[in-house]
Amino acid sequence: MSSLNQKSLLEVRDLLQAGEVTAVEAATACLQRIDATDATLKAFLHVDREAALSQAKELDQAGPDPDKPLWGVPIAIKDVLTVDGMPATCASKILEGFTPFYEATCVTGLKDAGAVILGKLNMDEFAMGSSTENSAYQTTRNPRNTERVPGGSSGGSAASVASGQVFAALGTDTGGSIRQPASFCGCVGVKPTYGRVSRYGLIAYGSSLDQAGPLTRTVADSAVLLSAMAGHDPKDSTSANEPTEDYLAATLDRKDLKGVKLGLPKEFWGQGVDPEVEAALLRAVNTAKDLGAELVEVSLPHTEYAVSTYYIIAMAEASSNLARLDGVRYGHRDKDAQELIDMYVKSRTQGFGEEVQRRIMLGTYVLSAGYYDAYYRKAAQARRLIRQDYLDALDKCDLICGAVSPVVAWKMDELIGDPLKMYLMDIFTSPLNLAGLPGMSLPVGIDSAHSMPVGLQFMAKPFHEADMLGAAHALEQAIGPMAPVEPV
Repeated sequence: MSSLNQKSLLEVRDLLQAGEVTAVEAATACLQRIDATDATLKAFLHVDREAALSQAKELDQAGPDPDKPLWGVPIAIKDVLTVDGMPATCASKILEGFTPFYEATCVTGLKDAGAVILGKLNMDEFAMGSSTENSAYQTTRNPRNTERVPGGSSGGSAASVASGQVFAALGTDTGGSIRQPASFCGCVGVKPTYGRVSRYGLIAYGSSLDQAGPLTRTVADSAVLLSAMAGHDPKDSTSANEPTEDYLAATLDRKDLKGVKLGLPKEFWGQGVDPEVEAALLRAVNTAKDLGAELVEVSLPHTEYAVSTYYIIAMAEASSNLARLDGVRYGHRDKDAQELIDMYVKSRTQGFGEEVQRRIMLGTYVLSAGYYDAYYRKAAQARRLIRQDYLDALDKCDLICGAVSPVVAWKMDELIGDPLKMYLMDIFTSPLNLAGLPGMSLPVGIDSAHSMPVGLQFMAKPFHEADMLGAAHALEQAIGPMAPVEPV
C-alpha cells in the first residue's frame, strides 16, 4: 500500500489543494490499489477507469479549487445509487445491463464538490442482507480477515474504504447497512436523519427507511461528505426542508465531551452482547467519561419488538417497490415465455435471488387483505412507539450510545443458511431507521478473541448530526482512528 492510500480524505484533500499531489496521481494510486487487492476482496462491481482518469485530467488542467471541498478526491459509490453513464445493477441479475440516464442527487453533490467517481461497489442484492453474501455476482470479503464477512448490505463500500482502495465511499442504510459494515471493517459510517439526504436516484428497498450516507476512515472525513450531500431536494418528496450547516467546522470545534450527556440504554448492554464486544465498548465509554461526558441510564422499552416491526415494514415496502421489475420495461426478461403471466413469473424467478424472493413473498403476505391488520397495521403502530422511545430518551441526554452489533464479523457461510438468525443481528441498528433518527458507527477497538473491529454507535435527535459528529470526533481523537489494512 502506498503512503498516499494510507492517508485520510482530509489529508489527501489538503495535498491536492496545495498542488503537492495531482488529481491524476490520486486517482491512479487508488486504481493501482484496486488492481492489487480486489481479486481477493471483490469490493467493486464496476471500475470506470477511463472516465475517472479523464475527469481527473480535466480537474488538473483547471487547477485546484478551494471552493470545492472534495476537489480531486477519488470516491466510490454503492451500486444501489445511480451514476449517470455507469451501470446500476443493485447486485441483481434482474438489472443486468441497465445503465441509467439520470443520477442520484447525493452523487451529483459529491461531483459538484470536485470528487472523482471511480466506480460502483458490491452489495447484498437490492440491499437485502447483512453480510454481502447475497450479491448475484460475487461475495465481498472483510479486509481485516478475508475468512469473515464485511457486513452488509454496504459491505463493498466498507471493505473498499478499510483496505485503502478509496478515501471514502457512499452506502445506504435501511436497517443498519452503513453502520454495521463500518463496525465490522473498522471504519466510520454515518446514517443521517431520514430526509436529510435526498433519496432521488436511490433504487428503493424500503422507501420510508432508506437513507444514503458516507463511509470513511475518520469522523471529519464523513463530515466533509455529509456537507456535500445534505440539503433539500425538490425532486424528492421525502427530502426535508431543514437548514444544513458546516458539519466539518462543527466536528473539528469539539475538543472534549464536557457538558455532553451520553445515554446508555439498558436494552443495548448485557444479555445478548458478546462479552468481548461489550468490554471494548465499555473501555470507549470510560474514555468518553474521562473526556468529561456525563453518563446516564436511559431505556428504550420497545427494542424487543424492533426486529419484527422492521422486517414487516421493510418487506412490505420491498414487495411494492420491486413490483416494477417485471421484465417489461428494462432489466432481465425471459426469452422463452409464451404469455404475459409466464413472462412475469419466469423473468422474476430468474432475475431475483433467493433472499429477495423470500422478502417479496413475505411482504406481499403481510399486505394481503386477510393479514394487513394483523401484521402491517400492528407494525406501523409499534413503529410509532419505538420512535417515541428514542425521543423520550433523548429528552434526558444529548446522545444515545451502545453497540452497533452484538457480535463482531462472523465467518463466511456461517449464517447465510439461517436467515432468521441473521435478521436478529439487526437488533441494535434497525430501530433507528424505524425512528428516522441520525446514527453512526465509530471504531473503538479490537475484540481480543477474534482480532476484529468493534464499533460504538452514537444516536442523536432529528437533524442533530453536527452534535453527533462532534462528540464522535472528540472520542476518536482520544482513541485514535483505525488505519487501512492489507487484506489477510
